[in-house]
Amino acid sequence: MADQRRSSRTARPAATPGAPASPSAPATAPKASWSRARPAGAVPRPPVLRTLFRGLTKRCANCGAGHLFPSYFRMVERCPRCGLKFHRQEGQWSGDIGTNTIVTFGLLWVVLVIGSLVTWNDPKLPLLAAIAIAVVVAFPPFFVPYAKTLWVAVDVLMRPVEPGELDGAAAEPPAATPGPAAAGG
Repeated sequence: MADQRRSSRTARPAATPGAPASPSAPATAPKASWSRARPAGAVPRPPVLRTLFRGLTKRCANCGAGHLFPSYFRMVERCPRCGLKFHRQEGQWSGDIGTNTIVTFGLLWVVLVIGSLVTWNDPKLPLLAAIAIAVVVAFPPFFVPYAKTLWVAVDVLMRPVEPGELDGAAAEPPAATPGPAAAGG
């Protein structure tokens, strides 16, 4: 019986040209896309999970290059490999502050829930409060560089890289300067 129902669903007669469509026939709609149309010559977008992983590992969201932080809190202006400018628009770094806050509150919630479950029978509120305060004070400075690159990754996913945003000079190796033997004379 199930085979008959399945076969009746899949075996539909083909529509004849010029005949009105039957109400039971599925309408073919154009495939919807979650992103805007890409202009010709646009930079290809990396896959979502790869882009987010690059952000969590302090790498360029566009090409995956590392070494973006000369010091712990200071990020380079452009990617050394592809030339992507990390400060892509005004107010760019308010997103990484929000990311850091959200991740910190999520970690605080996990600590409080696990701490409450572990000490359910004999609550140790001073210990739980001390651990929570330690997480809130110590985690945000630790997570700052990760939040910056993670936010750049989210920004690249939301607003794909345009060809004009990449610095062509950073993408190509420096040209060799001619030595004295190459000079004509």
